[in-house]
Amino acid sequence: MKIVIAPDSFKGNLTAKEVADAIEVGIKRVINDAEFIKVPMADGGEGTVQALVDATKGQIITIEVTDPLGNLIKADFGILGTQDTAVIEMATASGLPLVPRDKRNPMLTTTYGTGELIRSALDKGCRKLIVGIGGSATVDGGAGMVQALGVRLLDKNGNEIPRGGGGLEHLDHIDVSSLDPRIAETSTIVACDVDNPLVGPRGGPEVFGPQKGATPEMVKMLDRFLDKYADIIKRDVGVDVKNVPGAGAAGGLGAGLMAFLGAHLRSGIDIVIEASGLEKYLKDADIVITGEGKIDRQTIYGKTPIGVARTAKKYGVPVIAFAGNVGDDSQVVYDNGIDALMSIISYPMTLDMAMERSQEFLADSAERVFRLVKIGRRLNTISL
Repeated sequence: MKIVIAPDSFKGNLTAKEVADAIEVGIKRVINDAEFIKVPMADGGEGTVQALVDATKGQIITIEVTDPLGNLIKADFGILGTQDTAVIEMATASGLPLVPRDKRNPMLTTTYGTGELIRSALDKGCRKLIVGIGGSATVDGGAGMVQALGVRLLDKNGNEIPRGGGGLEHLDHIDVSSLDPRIAETSTIVACDVDNPLVGPRGGPEVFGPQKGATPEMVKMLDRFLDKYADIIKRDVGVDVKNVPGAGAAGGLGAGLMAFLGAHLRSGIDIVIEASGLEKYLKDADIVITGEGKIDRQTIYGKTPIGVARTAKKYGVPVIAFAGNVGDDSQVVYDNGIDALMSIISYPMTLDMAMERSQEFLADSAERVFRLVKIGRRLNTISL
Protein backbone atom coordinates (compact mmCIF):
# COMPACT_ATOMS: atom_id res chain seq x y z
CA MET A 1 0.00 0.00 0.00
CA LYS A 2 1.42 3.39 -1.02
CA ILE A 3 0.31 6.32 1.12
CA VAL A 4 1.15 9.89 0.13
CA ILE A 5 0.96 12.41 2.98
CA ALA A 6 0.81 15.98 1.63
CA PRO A 7 -0.55 18.46 4.19
CA ASP A 8 -0.16 22.19 4.67
CA SER A 9 1.15 23.55 7.96
CA PHE A 10 -1.16 24.17 10.87
CA LYS A 11 -0.50 27.90 10.92
CA GLY A 12 1.17 29.21 14.06
CA ASN A 13 1.54 25.69 15.43
CA LEU A 14 3.10 22.95 13.28
CA THR A 15 5.08 23.02 10.05
CA ALA A 16 3.79 20.93 7.17
CA LYS A 17 6.57 18.41 7.79
CA GLU A 18 5.61 18.11 11.47
CA VAL A 19 1.99 17.51 10.45
CA ALA A 20 3.06 14.81 7.97
CA ASP A 21 5.30 13.14 10.55
CA ALA A 22 2.51 13.00 13.14
CA ILE A 23 0.06 11.50 10.65
CA GLU A 24 2.59 8.85 9.69
CA VAL A 25 3.05 7.91 13.36
CA GLY A 26 -0.68 7.31 13.75
CA ILE A 27 -1.03 5.26 10.56
CA LYS A 28 1.89 3.02 11.50
CA ARG A 29 0.04 1.95 14.63
CA VAL A 30 -2.39 0.23 12.28
CA ILE A 31 -0.55 -0.52 9.04
CA ASN A 32 3.11 -1.44 9.15
CA ASP A 33 3.67 -2.70 5.62
CA ALA A 34 2.84 0.52 3.76
CA GLU A 35 5.16 2.71 1.71
CA PHE A 36 5.01 6.27 3.04
CA ILE A 37 5.78 9.29 0.85
CA LYS A 38 5.71 12.60 2.73
CA VAL A 39 5.50 15.79 0.67
CA PRO A 40 5.10 18.93 2.85
CA MET A 41 2.88 21.45 1.07
CA ALA A 42 1.84 25.12 1.15
CA ASP A 43 -0.30 27.44 -0.95
CA GLY A 44 2.23 30.18 -1.62
CA GLY A 45 1.69 32.06 1.64
CA GLU A 46 3.22 31.62 5.07
CA GLY A 47 5.14 28.37 5.34
CA THR A 48 5.93 28.01 1.63
CA VAL A 49 9.69 28.31 2.07
CA GLN A 50 9.82 25.71 4.83
CA ALA A 51 7.47 23.34 3.02
CA LEU A 52 9.43 23.37 -0.22
CA VAL A 53 12.78 23.11 1.54
CA ASP A 54 11.51 20.11 3.49
CA ALA A 55 9.90 18.52 0.43
CA THR A 56 13.02 18.83 -1.73
CA LYS A 57 15.68 18.40 0.97
CA GLY A 58 16.92 21.91 0.39
CA GLN A 59 18.37 24.48 2.78
CA ILE A 60 17.40 27.65 4.60
CA ILE A 61 19.60 30.73 4.12
CA THR A 62 19.54 33.55 6.68
CA ILE A 63 20.80 37.03 5.81
CA GLU A 64 20.53 40.59 7.11
CA VAL A 65 18.04 42.76 5.22
CA THR A 66 16.20 46.06 5.49
CA ASP A 67 12.77 45.82 7.08
CA PRO A 68 9.78 47.94 5.93
CA LEU A 69 10.83 50.86 8.15
CA GLY A 70 14.51 50.79 7.18
CA ASN A 71 15.86 48.85 10.15
CA LEU A 72 18.21 45.88 9.77
CA ILE A 73 16.73 42.46 10.60
CA LYS A 74 17.43 38.79 9.93
CA ALA A 75 15.33 37.15 7.21
CA ASP A 76 15.27 33.72 5.58
CA PHE A 77 14.83 32.32 2.11
CA GLY A 78 15.08 28.76 0.85
CA ILE A 79 17.12 27.02 -1.80
CA LEU A 80 15.49 23.88 -3.14
CA GLY A 81 17.29 20.57 -3.32
CA THR A 82 17.98 21.12 -7.03
CA GLN A 83 20.22 24.05 -5.95
CA ASP A 84 19.06 26.23 -8.87
CA THR A 85 15.79 27.52 -7.42
CA ALA A 86 15.24 29.96 -4.57
CA VAL A 87 11.91 30.34 -2.82
CA ILE A 88 11.23 33.67 -1.12
CA GLU A 89 8.39 34.87 1.09
CA MET A 90 8.41 38.64 0.80
CA ALA A 91 6.71 38.90 4.19
CA THR A 92 9.90 37.77 5.95
CA ALA A 93 11.55 41.03 4.86
CA SER A 94 8.65 43.36 4.04
CA GLY A 95 5.70 41.91 5.94
CA LEU A 96 3.03 43.62 8.02
CA PRO A 97 3.91 41.77 11.27
CA LEU A 98 7.34 43.45 11.14
CA VAL A 99 5.76 46.88 11.66
CA PRO A 100 4.24 47.86 15.03
CA ARG A 101 0.59 48.77 14.65
CA ASP A 102 1.19 52.42 15.60
CA LYS A 103 3.90 52.76 12.92
CA ARG A 104 2.04 51.28 9.96
CA ASN A 105 2.18 53.83 7.18
CA PRO A 106 2.47 52.68 3.55
CA MET A 107 3.67 56.14 2.55
CA LEU A 108 6.91 55.21 4.31
CA THR A 109 7.22 51.41 4.23
CA THR A 110 9.44 49.83 1.59
CA THR A 111 10.03 46.51 -0.19
CA TYR A 112 13.79 47.13 -0.27
CA GLY A 113 14.44 44.06 1.91
CA THR A 114 12.63 41.83 -0.58
CA GLY A 115 15.05 43.01 -3.24
CA GLU A 116 17.94 42.16 -0.93
CA LEU A 117 16.60 38.61 -0.56
CA ILE A 118 16.43 38.30 -4.36
CA ARG A 119 19.96 39.64 -4.72
CA SER A 120 21.29 37.15 -2.19
CA ALA A 121 19.55 34.30 -4.04
CA LEU A 122 21.29 35.42 -7.23
CA ASP A 123 24.60 35.48 -5.34
CA LYS A 124 23.98 31.84 -4.38
CA GLY A 125 23.72 30.90 -8.06
CA CYS A 126 19.94 30.57 -8.25
CA ARG A 127 18.47 31.44 -11.63
CA LYS A 128 14.92 30.39 -10.88
CA LEU A 129 12.89 32.33 -8.31
CA ILE A 130 9.61 31.50 -6.64
CA VAL A 131 8.30 34.56 -4.79
CA GLY A 132 5.33 34.49 -2.42
CA ILE A 133 3.88 37.99 -2.06
CA GLY A 134 1.24 37.69 0.64
CA GLY A 135 1.18 39.71 3.85
CA SER A 136 3.03 42.85 2.79
CA ALA A 137 3.30 46.07 4.83
CA THR A 138 3.85 48.12 1.69
CA VAL A 139 2.17 50.02 -1.15
CA ASP A 140 5.27 51.05 -3.08
CA GLY A 141 4.69 49.11 -6.31
CA GLY A 142 7.87 47.13 -5.66
CA ALA A 143 9.92 50.33 -5.97
CA GLY A 144 12.12 49.48 -3.01
CA MET A 145 12.69 45.99 -4.34
CA VAL A 146 13.95 47.23 -7.71
CA GLN A 147 16.10 49.89 -6.07
CA ALA A 148 17.86 47.09 -4.17
CA LEU A 149 18.46 45.37 -7.53
CA GLY A 150 20.11 48.41 -9.09
CA VAL A 151 17.25 50.28 -10.77
CA ARG A 152 17.44 54.04 -10.30
CA LEU A 153 14.12 55.78 -9.63
CA LEU A 154 14.87 59.44 -10.17
CA ASP A 155 13.18 62.77 -9.58
CA LYS A 156 13.30 65.67 -12.05
CA ASN A 157 16.70 66.71 -10.66
CA GLY A 158 18.22 63.26 -11.20
CA ASN A 159 18.20 62.31 -7.51
CA GLU A 160 16.94 59.01 -6.10
CA ILE A 161 13.41 59.31 -4.78
CA PRO A 162 12.80 58.44 -1.11
CA ARG A 163 11.78 54.89 -0.26
CA GLY A 164 8.16 54.08 0.49
CA GLY A 165 4.93 54.60 -1.39
CA GLY A 166 5.06 58.33 -0.77
CA GLY A 167 8.37 58.59 -2.59
CA LEU A 168 6.65 57.77 -5.88
CA GLU A 169 5.12 61.26 -5.83
CA HIS A 170 8.53 62.58 -6.89
CA LEU A 171 9.26 60.00 -9.60
CA ASP A 172 10.14 61.58 -12.95
CA HIS A 173 12.04 58.87 -14.82
CA ILE A 174 13.46 55.35 -14.43
CA ASP A 175 17.00 54.28 -15.30
CA VAL A 176 17.33 50.50 -15.67
CA SER A 177 20.89 50.54 -17.00
CA SER A 178 22.26 49.37 -13.64
CA LEU A 179 19.67 46.63 -13.06
CA ASP A 180 21.48 43.51 -11.88
CA PRO A 181 22.43 41.80 -15.17
CA ARG A 182 21.75 38.37 -13.68
CA ILE A 183 18.03 39.20 -13.78
CA ALA A 184 18.11 38.77 -17.57
CA GLU A 185 19.04 35.10 -17.17
CA THR A 186 16.64 34.43 -14.30
CA SER A 187 13.04 33.19 -14.50
CA THR A 188 10.64 34.40 -11.82
CA ILE A 189 7.31 32.92 -10.83
CA VAL A 190 5.10 34.74 -8.34
CA ALA A 191 2.64 32.99 -6.06
CA CYS A 192 -0.43 35.20 -6.26
CA ASP A 193 -4.06 34.28 -5.73
CA VAL A 194 -5.66 37.70 -6.21
CA ASP A 195 -6.47 39.39 -9.51
CA ASN A 196 -6.58 43.04 -8.43
CA PRO A 197 -5.16 45.57 -10.91
CA LEU A 198 -2.60 48.13 -9.81
CA VAL A 199 -4.96 51.10 -9.45
CA GLY A 200 -8.64 52.01 -9.48
CA PRO A 201 -11.61 50.84 -7.37
CA ARG A 202 -10.17 47.30 -7.13
CA GLY A 203 -6.55 48.39 -7.14
CA GLY A 204 -3.85 47.75 -4.57
CA PRO A 205 -4.22 51.00 -2.58
CA GLU A 206 -8.01 50.89 -2.42
CA VAL A 207 -8.37 47.22 -1.49
CA PHE A 208 -5.24 46.51 0.52
CA GLY A 209 -4.04 49.94 1.65
CA PRO A 210 -6.21 50.30 4.77
CA GLN A 211 -5.00 47.04 6.30
CA LYS A 212 -1.44 48.36 5.96
CA GLY A 213 -2.25 51.57 7.81
CA ALA A 214 -3.42 53.84 4.99
CA THR A 215 -5.99 56.51 5.83
CA PRO A 216 -8.66 57.35 3.21
CA GLU A 217 -6.55 60.35 2.16
CA MET A 218 -3.44 58.17 1.83
CA VAL A 219 -5.37 55.67 -0.30
CA LYS A 220 -6.25 58.41 -2.81
CA MET A 221 -2.67 59.69 -2.87
CA LEU A 222 -1.15 56.23 -3.28
CA ASP A 223 -3.56 55.40 -6.08
CA ARG A 224 -2.49 58.56 -7.88
CA PHE A 225 1.22 57.88 -7.29
CA LEU A 226 0.98 54.30 -8.55
CA ASP A 227 -0.96 55.46 -11.59
CA LYS A 228 1.89 57.80 -12.50
CA TYR A 229 4.44 55.08 -11.67
CA ALA A 230 2.72 52.74 -14.14
CA ASP A 231 2.76 55.41 -16.85
CA ILE A 232 6.50 55.98 -16.35
CA ILE A 233 7.18 52.24 -16.36
CA LYS A 234 5.34 51.97 -19.68
CA ARG A 235 7.32 54.88 -21.13
CA ASP A 236 10.81 54.02 -19.78
CA VAL A 237 10.70 50.23 -19.41
CA GLY A 238 8.24 49.35 -22.14
CA VAL A 239 5.92 47.24 -20.01
CA ASP A 240 2.26 48.09 -19.37
CA VAL A 241 1.28 46.80 -15.91
CA LYS A 242 -1.51 49.16 -14.91
CA ASN A 243 -4.49 46.90 -15.58
CA VAL A 244 -2.87 43.47 -15.49
CA PRO A 245 -4.69 41.09 -13.09
CA GLY A 246 -2.56 40.63 -9.97
CA ALA A 247 -0.50 43.78 -10.51
CA GLY A 248 -2.04 45.30 -7.37
CA ALA A 249 -1.11 42.34 -5.14
CA ALA A 250 1.07 43.15 -2.13
CA GLY A 251 0.63 46.88 -2.65
CA GLY A 252 1.73 46.73 -6.28
CA LEU A 253 4.70 44.41 -5.77
CA GLY A 254 3.09 42.20 -8.41
CA ALA A 255 3.47 45.05 -10.90
CA GLY A 256 7.10 45.61 -9.96
CA LEU A 257 7.99 41.97 -10.36
CA MET A 258 6.28 41.77 -13.75
CA ALA A 259 7.79 44.99 -15.05
CA PHE A 260 11.40 44.60 -13.93
CA LEU A 261 11.90 40.83 -13.49
CA GLY A 262 9.58 39.60 -16.23
CA ALA A 263 7.68 37.59 -13.64
CA HIS A 264 4.66 35.42 -14.34
CA LEU A 265 1.89 35.20 -11.72
CA ARG A 266 0.42 31.82 -10.89
CA SER A 267 -1.72 30.17 -8.23
CA GLY A 268 0.38 29.48 -5.16
CA ILE A 269 -0.73 25.88 -4.70
CA ASP A 270 -0.03 25.10 -8.36
CA ILE A 271 3.52 26.41 -7.99
CA VAL A 272 4.13 24.33 -4.87
CA ILE A 273 2.67 21.17 -6.41
CA GLU A 274 5.00 21.56 -9.38
CA ALA A 275 8.12 22.50 -7.40
CA SER A 276 7.66 19.70 -4.86
CA GLY A 277 7.13 17.04 -7.55
CA LEU A 278 3.91 15.93 -5.85
CA GLU A 279 2.20 14.66 -8.98
CA LYS A 280 4.80 11.97 -9.71
CA TYR A 281 4.10 10.43 -6.31
CA LEU A 282 0.34 10.40 -6.84
CA LYS A 283 0.32 8.42 -10.08
CA ASP A 284 0.47 5.04 -8.36
CA ALA A 285 -0.65 5.96 -4.83
CA ASP A 286 -3.39 4.02 -3.06
CA ILE A 287 -4.50 6.87 -0.80
CA VAL A 288 -3.59 10.52 -0.20
CA ILE A 289 -3.68 12.35 3.12
CA THR A 290 -3.78 16.14 3.24
CA GLY A 291 -4.97 18.82 5.65
CA GLU A 292 -4.53 22.25 7.20
CA GLY A 293 -5.42 24.07 10.40
CA LYS A 294 -8.97 24.97 9.32
CA ILE A 295 -11.11 23.54 6.55
CA ASP A 296 -14.29 25.33 5.52
CA ARG A 297 -15.89 26.87 2.43
CA GLN A 298 -12.83 29.09 1.88
CA THR A 299 -10.68 26.00 1.42
CA ILE A 300 -11.98 25.52 -2.13
CA TYR A 301 -10.46 28.84 -3.21
CA GLY A 302 -6.84 27.96 -3.86
CA LYS A 303 -6.00 26.29 -0.55
CA THR A 304 -3.66 23.33 -0.21
CA PRO A 305 -6.12 20.49 0.52
CA ILE A 306 -8.14 21.21 -2.62
CA GLY A 307 -5.05 21.60 -4.77
CA VAL A 308 -3.78 18.23 -3.56
CA ALA A 309 -7.20 16.63 -3.97
CA ARG A 310 -7.73 17.84 -7.52
CA THR A 311 -4.31 16.56 -8.51
CA ALA A 312 -5.02 13.19 -6.89
CA LYS A 313 -8.30 12.91 -8.78
CA LYS A 314 -6.41 12.89 -12.08
CA TYR A 315 -5.34 9.40 -11.08
CA GLY A 316 -8.48 8.30 -9.24
CA VAL A 317 -6.77 8.31 -5.84
CA PRO A 318 -9.01 8.72 -2.75
CA VAL A 319 -8.24 11.70 -0.50
CA ILE A 320 -8.64 12.11 3.26
CA ALA A 321 -8.16 15.53 4.89
CA PHE A 322 -7.38 16.31 8.53
CA ALA A 323 -8.07 19.68 10.16
CA GLY A 324 -7.85 21.24 13.57
CA ASN A 325 -11.09 23.10 12.92
CA VAL A 326 -13.82 21.85 10.57
CA GLY A 327 -16.26 24.63 9.66
CA ASP A 328 -20.03 24.21 9.46
CA ASP A 329 -19.84 24.95 5.73
CA SER A 330 -17.06 22.49 5.01
CA GLN A 331 -19.25 20.05 3.05
CA VAL A 332 -18.41 21.87 -0.18
CA VAL A 333 -14.97 20.22 -0.15
CA TYR A 334 -16.62 16.88 -0.99
CA ASP A 335 -17.53 18.28 -4.39
CA ASN A 336 -13.92 19.35 -4.95
CA GLY A 337 -11.98 16.12 -4.62
CA ILE A 338 -11.87 15.40 -0.89
CA ASP A 339 -13.55 12.08 -0.04
CA ALA A 340 -13.44 12.22 3.76
CA LEU A 341 -12.83 14.91 6.33
CA MET A 342 -11.66 14.39 9.91
CA SER A 343 -11.32 16.88 12.77
CA ILE A 344 -8.40 16.03 15.05
CA ILE A 345 -10.30 17.46 18.05
CA SER A 346 -12.40 14.77 19.70
CA TYR A 347 -13.75 16.66 22.72
CA PRO A 348 -14.18 20.29 23.88
CA MET A 349 -10.93 22.01 24.85
CA THR A 350 -9.19 25.37 24.85
CA LEU A 351 -7.24 26.55 21.82
CA ASP A 352 -4.05 26.47 23.89
CA MET A 353 -4.58 22.81 24.74
CA ALA A 354 -5.42 21.94 21.14
CA MET A 355 -2.21 23.55 19.93
CA GLU A 356 -0.06 22.13 22.70
CA ARG A 357 -1.17 18.56 21.95
CA SER A 358 -1.78 18.89 18.21
CA GLN A 359 0.82 16.30 17.18
CA GLU A 360 -0.68 13.79 19.59
CA PHE A 361 -4.20 14.52 18.32
CA LEU A 362 -3.09 14.20 14.69
CA ALA A 363 -1.52 10.82 15.34
CA ASP A 364 -4.60 9.59 17.23
CA SER A 365 -6.93 10.80 14.46
CA ALA A 366 -4.83 9.10 11.80
CA GLU A 367 -4.96 5.88 13.78
CA ARG A 368 -8.76 6.05 14.05
CA VAL A 369 -9.18 6.71 10.34
CA PHE A 370 -6.86 3.92 9.28
CA ARG A 371 -8.53 1.40 11.55
CA LEU A 372 -11.60 2.08 9.43
CA VAL A 373 -9.50 1.86 6.25
CA LYS A 374 -8.21 -1.53 7.46
CA ILE A 375 -11.76 -2.76 8.01
CA GLY A 376 -12.64 -1.55 4.52
CA ARG A 377 -9.76 -3.52 3.04
CA ARG A 378 -11.00 -6.66 4.79
CA LEU A 379 -14.60 -6.12 3.66
CA ASN A 380 -13.34 -5.73 0.11
CA THR A 381 -12.27 -9.37 0.20
CA ILE A 382 -15.64 -10.55 1.51
CA SER A 383 -18.71 -11.13 -0.66
CA LEU A 384 -21.58 -9.28 1.03
